This record gives sequence, structure tokens and C-alpha cells, in this order.
Amino acid sequence: MSPVSPGRSGLSSREAAERLARDGANELPRTGRRSIPGIVGEVLREPMLALLLAGGVAYLLLGDRAEALILLAFATFSVVVTVVQETRTEHVLEALRDLSAPRALVIRDGARMRIAGREVVRDDLVVLEQGDRVPADGVLISGADLQVDESLLTGEALPVDKAAPAADAPLAAPRPGGDGQPFVYAGSLVTRGSGIARVTATGPRSEFGRIGQSLATLDSEAPRLRTETTRIVAWCALGGGTVALLVVLLYGLLRGGWIEAVLAGIAIGMSMLPEEFPVVLTVFLAMGARRIGKVRVLTRRAAAIEALGSATVLCSDKTGTLTENRMAVTELWLPSGDHHVIAGDASIPEAFHALVETAALASAVEPTDPMEIALHGAHGAARGTVLSGDRLAHAYALRPDLLAMSNVWADGETLTLTAKGAPEAIAGLCHLSPPNHAAMTRAVEAMAGRGIRVLAVATALLHDRNWAASQHDYHLTLTGLVGLADPIRPGVPAAVAQCRAAGIRVVMITGDYAATARAIASQAGIAQGEVLTGTELAMLDDARLADRLKTVTVFARIMPEQKLRIVQAFKAKGDIVAMTGDGVNDAPSLKAANIGIAMGRRGTDVAREASAIVLLDDDFASIVASIRLGRRIYDNLRKAMAFIFAVHVPIAGLALLPLLLGLPILFGPIHIALLEMVIDPVSALVFEAEREEENVMHRPPRDPHDALFSMPMIVWSVFQGVLACLLLAAVFVIQGWAGMPETELRALMFFALLAEIGALILVNRSFSASLRQALFRHNAALRYVGLAIIGVGALILGIPPIQALLKFGSIAGQDLAVGAGLGLALLVILERCKPLIQRCQLRLPPTGQDRGTVA
Repeated sequence: MSPVSPGRSGLSSREAAERLARDGANELPRTGRRSIPGIVGEVLREPMLALLLAGGVAYLLLGDRAEALILLAFATFSVVVTVVQETRTEHVLEALRDLSAPRALVIRDGARMRIAGREVVRDDLVVLEQGDRVPADGVLISGADLQVDESLLTGEALPVDKAAPAADAPLAAPRPGGDGQPFVYAGSLVTRGSGIARVTATGPRSEFGRIGQSLATLDSEAPRLRTETTRIVAWCALGGGTVALLVVLLYGLLRGGWIEAVLAGIAIGMSMLPEEFPVVLTVFLAMGARRIGKVRVLTRRAAAIEALGSATVLCSDKTGTLTENRMAVTELWLPSGDHHVIAGDASIPEAFHALVETAALASAVEPTDPMEIALHGAHGAARGTVLSGDRLAHAYALRPDLLAMSNVWADGETLTLTAKGAPEAIAGLCHLSPPNHAAMTRAVEAMAGRGIRVLAVATALLHDRNWAASQHDYHLTLTGLVGLADPIRPGVPAAVAQCRAAGIRVVMITGDYAATARAIASQAGIAQGEVLTGTELAMLDDARLADRLKTVTVFARIMPEQKLRIVQAFKAKGDIVAMTGDGVNDAPSLKAANIGIAMGRRGTDVAREASAIVLLDDDFASIVASIRLGRRIYDNLRKAMAFIFAVHVPIAGLALLPLLLGLPILFGPIHIALLEMVIDPVSALVFEAEREEENVMHRPPRDPHDALFSMPMIVWSVFQGVLACLLLAAVFVIQGWAGMPETELRALMFFALLAEIGALILVNRSFSASLRQALFRHNAALRYVGLAIIGVGALILGIPPIQALLKFGSIAGQDLAVGAGLGLALLVILERCKPLIQRCQLRLPPTGQDRGTVA
């Protein structure tokens, strides 16, 4: 422990202990955290998973071990994935606690001591030094050149200056961000200088704590697809069970063989049990997450994939999302009026070298401030040299009453003072004439209007080493203005344009000033609209805010709780909201959004854990790529579901038809199981690998209220299945009445059904009416699965023991031609029906035409 100056003895150890006992530790309250067994128990109660497990057990009882093991493997995979995802979300508040309770240097009993951050209490005196993380919210009582990085709370990259208030000055309301404030906040980082702060709030009462409590009360979006799939499966299972029971009764009453009746009922039940729905959904979401991962986007919650296709609003942070999160010299201005804009890595003209060098000489020799790093980089690009502090003779630090800093450099007997700072401060040091001051002001305002931060640079020759007490005692000459900005990421304008083409509205939410935010939005290509500040937003009630949302494209000077309110306001009016962010301040809004998108490189653990999607490369363009993939995945999922609906109709029809016509039973459980082994991989693999539709990013977002199993889709699928069933029934009846042996008829109908399944696959590959696309559109998975099916068919035809097991007879080549002809006929008829159905306004899902035109 070290002594401190009189009058700042801090709390006594006894007072600190009493407050710690009364107020609690300086950490977020620990909520009841779910254990892994508890999460597993919740997962096992899901109806969809219960159906998977029940189906696996049923197949085991029937002796179909292969099908049982496949279903049980899918069930196990689903449990593992869900448990991993749910366990990750439990880390959100833990990450907040780690950030909010660092070690702290406090003054107690008149001495400085280092304690655990969780032991800091209200009214403690906390000593802040460069590199420290602030342990609790507080107000400065003294400070020297103190700068604090509050990006975790504001999202803004630049550190802000802190200054202790005058003894009799009233304190404004605390607000993270903005220069010259006396307030410091838990979790922020001291980047320069030192100070002493009196703690005003700890734990859940701090700014961090309020965010944590808000985060704990929010629920993530429910997986709508899972709920809808569960409901449709339940209805299909109920219908299938009813039909199976009727088949048992009908068979037993008409034919008298009750054992055969039970077997027929089992076959019917298996043919109508849509166990592919949950399997396909699980595989599509898992494979979709893998595909999205290839574009450097991590999907943490499967529900986000379904939401991507219907996103209508993208709320984007500015710093590090639209911009590169670094400062760069972008504009230079000389008192002569010469002006230069630096584009990319272009060289700096010779006339501006002196300005850039002076600005670098007025900075720290080893800079940590982002602007000074940028000035050094520009100097190196212009001069090709690195500054050395060997010649630094004296320095004047930045002061609250003079926002300028100066360095004095010695070159032999020559002493040169270089200064940089706020334009008004440097103008005062230079004693500019009114015309010159007006010219400089016009240049500053022009740069500021473009969202550029401006520093003025000046220099003076000194005559001796009798350093003046203040920079005011020297007469400086204005060298020029340096404009710095956080550059727009190169791919952002194109990505924003793609969003607009896809009907997705992009708005910016930032803690930065309105002028800067407007300029960055313009550069990014965000549509022109109104700017709404946090102060203005606070004065609006929910109804007026909903009205303003129609015209606002930029939200500036926004507080964390206001980000959450904006997201909730968009959701309240029916939008599907995607929200980007990286800081702790973004976590509640990320979790509340339909699609929370966190930055992977610079984002905090809290933001990543609260989000549904993480951009591993922090690239805004990756959002557009993931939206494109999300739309493709949803399209392909609906294609697969339409195929499953369609294909079950002829299977169930051929199982029922012999009963109705008094003919021999065609298919038993083993045949149905064999067909399911064709349908499952086709549904899960072939349709998942289908390429995107041509208009995938040129149509409005999907209506979030559109059902996955919409009535148009069901009617179209049933139409396909009924047509297939009628063609098969015609052949079955003709050949049966013609006296074809039962075993040969069974083999013929089985292979004809396979051919029609192939036709249904080709028909459902695309929503458009194109026979060429159906036949030749590239899909490697279709090729491999098709070859596998042909191979299995050849084995069945060529190996007598397998034929005997399946009760198949040998069929001639002309019979195979009949089966293949049925498939080709079905394909041609259905492709010709697509335009007719569209003209009859039976919409093939999803075209998006019901959402209006794209802006």
C-alpha cells in the first residue's frame, strides 16, 4: 500500500465491508443457470424429436434395424446440436460478469490498495491509470489528460476525453460517449492519462448491470419452422393412424384374415407417416449452417436461417460494420486554399508533405490514439520515414481549457514547435485575421459535413529553451487542416445496393454525431431519409416513433436502451429485423432482433453469445451473402416438403387400391421401408443441394406470416401425387385384369413408382416451368443419388434371393419401358401444368409476388 495526499483518504475498511454486505458484490446477479441434463430434458420433450424417437422404436419392433438406426441417429444428432446451442446461450451473463468485475486500485484508510473488482463499493475512490479497465460507474474528482475507450458501451472506436467538473458546477445526466464529461463507466478502458473517480454505481446498478438485466429478461425468437413442422406432422400422423385403423377393419371384415389385416394396416400407416419432415428440417438447417459457414458466417441458432429469407429491415451499426474501425487521413487543406482528397492508397502530393509531417511531429512519438496512429501512417506514406523521439525537447499536453497539444523538436540550435488540436484552439494560438479565420472555418465546416473529423496543425520557431508556461505565449503559424475518418469498407455500397434490390431496408443506428452519421450513410449508399437523434427519440411515444420509422434511415447519438427500443418498434409494426453490433451495448438489441448479427473479430463475447449469427470476418458484405443463402435454403426446404407431400400420395394409393378393388396386396412394410430409403436421401440431400432461383435476390422478402405448409403448396403437391397415382392405377388395373402374375405385377408397380418418384423430383427442383431446367440443371447430389437408386434397382432385378425376399417376379424389358414411360409422361404433364396453375393464381411457393414491388 502507498500513502495518498491528505483529504483523499477514501472509505475505511469497515465502511467498505458494511456497504459490500448491504449493496452486494460488484457483479451481475447470478440467475439460475440450467444444467446440461436439464437442457437435455427440455429437448427430449419436443414433439418433433419425440416423433423421431417413436418412429425409431417402431421400426425396431418391426425388425427394420437400418431404418430404426437412421432415425435414432438423426434424433441423437438433433439432441447434441440443440444442447450445444442452448449451452452457449448460458454464457451470456457469465461473459458480462467477467467484463464488469476486473481488478481495481482503490484508496481506503488513506492508502492505495489493489482489490478484486467485485469488492468495489459505492463511494470508493478508484485510481485510474493507462491500461486499467474501469471497475464501476463513477464521477471524476481529478484527472490529467484522461482518455477512456467506451466502445463496449457506445460502439464508437475513438476514445473520449474526461475532465473533472468544477467544484460548483451542476452535473448533467450520465451518458456514455462524448468528450469533456466527468463520468466513467464499468467495463471501459483507460487509454491515456490518469485520474481518480468516486464510485456512484456498482453491479446491477451500473450501466453494464442495466444492460445485463435487460438481456436476462429477453427471449430469443422461437423456431417457427419447428413448431409448424410439428403441427403438420401431428395432423398427418393422426390422419394416417385413422386410415390405418380403417384399413385393418376393412381388410378383416371383407377378407377375414386379421393377421394380414394388421400387416396391411402397418404398411398403410408407414406409407402415410411423414417422418421425413422432421428429418429433412434437421438436415436442412444443419447443412444450411454449414453452407453459411463457408462465407465466413457462423450460425448459432437455426431459427435465424428461416428468418434470413424474410428479413425486411437491417439495422446496422456504423463503426467497424459499415466502416473499417480505424482512422485514416482522408483530406488535406492548406491556408492557400489548396485541397486534396486521399483516395485509397494514392500518394500524397509534395505540396502537402510538410502539413502531414507537422501533424505527425505534433503527435506522441509512440502513438496509441487512433488519430495519431493515422497521422504517423500518413507521414510514413509521404516521407517514407519513421519518427524518432531522440530530438524531442519539450511537450505541452492537452488541457480542458486548451484543446491542443504541442511538441518542441531540437535540430542542433534550431527549436521548432509543432501543434495540433481543435481548429478553434489552433486558430486562437495563430491569432488568425478575420478573413483567414473565415476561410479556415468554411473548410472545417465542409469537411465536418462529410463526416470527417478535423484537426488544425500549426508550427512556430522558438528562440531559446526557456519554455513558456502555456502554448498561448507563442505565436504560431497555421500549417493547414488534416481531415480524418473511419473509411467505409470497400464492399459496403454494393452490399447495401443488393439489400435494396432484395427489398431489405437498411438503416444505421450509431452513437456518433448526426452529421457524421449522415455522411457515412450517404457514402454507404443507404437511402436518403431523415436523421433521428437519441434526444429526439426520447421525446417520442411509441405511436409517434412508429410513424417516424417510415422515413428515418439514420439514428444518431443513440443510447443502448434506445437501440433495443428501435428494434422492438420495428418488430411491433410487423418487420423482420436483422441487427448488427459488436459491443456490450448491442447485446440486448441483438437478442431481441429476429436475427442478431455480431462481429466475430472485434465483437465482445457478450454480443456474440446474444446473437444468432456471427460474422467471422466482420464484413458487411457477408450479411448479404448469408441472406442470399437463407433465401435459397428456405426455397429448397419448401421444394423438399412439396415433394414429400406429393410422393406419399401414390405410395398410400397403391397400398389402398388393392383393398378397394379386391386385388392382391402389392406392398408390405418391407417395400414401404425400401421406398422410404429412397425418399429420405432424396429429400434431405438432393433438394438441399439445389441451386438458388434466378430471382432469389430480386424479389421482396417473404411474408413472415406465410406458412411453410401453405394451402397453395399443399394443393399443388396433392395434385402432383394424385396425377401420379392415377397413372399408376391405370397400369395396375389393366395389367391385373390382363392376368399378369402377382409377383411380376408387384415388381412392375414398384419400378414404375420409382420412375414416378424420379419425375416428382425433377418437377419440384424449380418453381419455374422449364423442362430443360428440370432435366439439365446442375446438381451433383442428384446425380449420385440417381446412380445409387439405379444400382439398387439393378441388384434387385439381378439377385434372385433379394427378389424372393421382396416377392418380386422377373419382368421383361418392355415392362421396364412401361414403368419409365409413366415417369416421363408424369414429368411432361406436370411441367406443362405449371403455367396453367400460375394463371389460375395458384401460386407456386415462394414467388414473393404478394409482397409488392421491390424498392
